[in-house]
Amino acid sequence: MRPAFGTASLMITVALAACSSGGFGTSKDNPYAPTGVARGEAVDGLVVGDRLMAAGQYELALEAYIRGAGTHGMTADVLTSLGSANLALGRLGQAEKQFRDSLDVEENRPDTWNNLGVVLMEQGEYVQAEQIFRKAYALDNGQSDSIRDNLRLALAKSENPAYDDGQNQDYKLVQRGGSDYLLRRTP
Repeated sequence: MRPAFGTASLMITVALAACSSGGFGTSKDNPYAPTGVARGEAVDGLVVGDRLMAAGQYELALEAYIRGAGTHGMTADVLTSLGSANLALGRLGQAEKQFRDSLDVEENRPDTWNNLGVVLMEQGEYVQAEQIFRKAYALDNGQSDSIRDNLRLALAKSENPAYDDGQNQDYKLVQRGGSDYLLRRTP
């Protein structure tokens, strides 16, 4: 008799549960993520990417820039941002292609020319990097210290590839602004 009572009560419970709309209702202190219609606009992927780049989260920044490309299309800003993220990740071939593609779209961007020069310096193409930095410096009207410093380094390296001023020649890439990079000597 006891197993029949247990089975009957289980069947009644299941039947009553099937009749309900389900759930406990929503409350203001619901710990679960909201569902339904979004209440606000998403933050632009380029803005999120720039913030992530500043925080050193280059892989996440790359993903945010890709989302930004879905919104804006493959503009010069998007291509330069993608190139900057790839440069920071050490993906020099991809970064070079994206910077060159950006310059095909908008050729008078000193920040993109500078970043392309940084890629070429990293690849040991000092003479070509020198020419690129000269172009960036001319487009910038000599306003940027980082471009001038990069040009000086490229000139020194192109004149003497074994350039050594008696100090350790280890350099690192330093971000200056949204998508502007500078080669700096490590202490």
